[in-house]
Amino acid sequence: MKNSVFTGAATAIVTPLTRDGIDYEQFGRLIEWQIAEGIDAIVAVGTTGEGSTLSDSEHKEAIKFCVEKVAGRVPVIAGTGSNDTAYAIELTKYACEVGADAMLLVTPYYNKATQKGLIESFKVIADASTKPCILYNVPSRTGCNLLPSSVAVLAEHPNIVAIKEACGNISQVAELCALVGDKIDVYSGNDDQIIPILSLGGKGVISVLSNIMPAATVKMCRDYMNGNVSAARHAQLDLLPLINALFSEVNPIPVKAAVAAMGYCENYLRLPLTPMEKEHEEKLLSLMKEQNLI
Repeated sequence: MKNSVFTGAATAIVTPLTRDGIDYEQFGRLIEWQIAEGIDAIVAVGTTGEGSTLSDSEHKEAIKFCVEKVAGRVPVIAGTGSNDTAYAIELTKYACEVGADAMLLVTPYYNKATQKGLIESFKVIADASTKPCILYNVPSRTGCNLLPSSVAVLAEHPNIVAIKEACGNISQVAELCALVGDKIDVYSGNDDQIIPILSLGGKGVISVLSNIMPAATVKMCRDYMNGNVSAARHAQLDLLPLINALFSEVNPIPVKAAVAAMGYCENYLRLPLTPMEKEHEEKLLSLMKEQNLI
């Protein structure tokens, strides 16, 4: 059985940006707050961190900064996946060198590889890594779906230890859990499915919600794992309106607005992403006020 990178809640952290680049002062503040609130791990420059629009140097600098700021207090998971396998290998090697604790490898977007291509791509990236690798399946964004049978093959690789599953299909997740057993950990990639995936044997969540509610997201996971299923279920359902608001437009548009409203960054995104539509933002901020976040 492989060691878990983390158990509980990891924040897929936003990257504070301005017109001039990454705002490292705000990034540092946000990281410190996350750790103070008890988050179990931090995922840097993934989907929520706008990794796809950062330059190569920014992507690497953000990983290095996060590792150095966290300083071993919680695991840092670096988003190093790409639709270009060679580039994913380069990023992965760099993240290993600067001390990231694990890699998050998204399925190659746009290319729409076959299952054979996905398996071979992940294998060569994992071969190049000196740290554990977490697969990331999010077909709504990438145009390809990493099937449970393919994950079962990849689970045999010694460096592939987990999957962030954001397919949205609980039946597929159940099939995945049945096939892989204890060979790799399964994390929810959707905040509205934390408890359902934990009930199938999941180890936690890589979360957008925890950008603004880290302590509550951690507590939801811990309550479930400690047998307080009723409290965990109520938290999942009570937070559903806020979770839905955080996904009322494509991620990370809403969560960047939410984090900005809390004073941890500017509400600035790089094209093709644009700030949240007013009616959606008003609803999001109203729900945040109900939770005493702003």
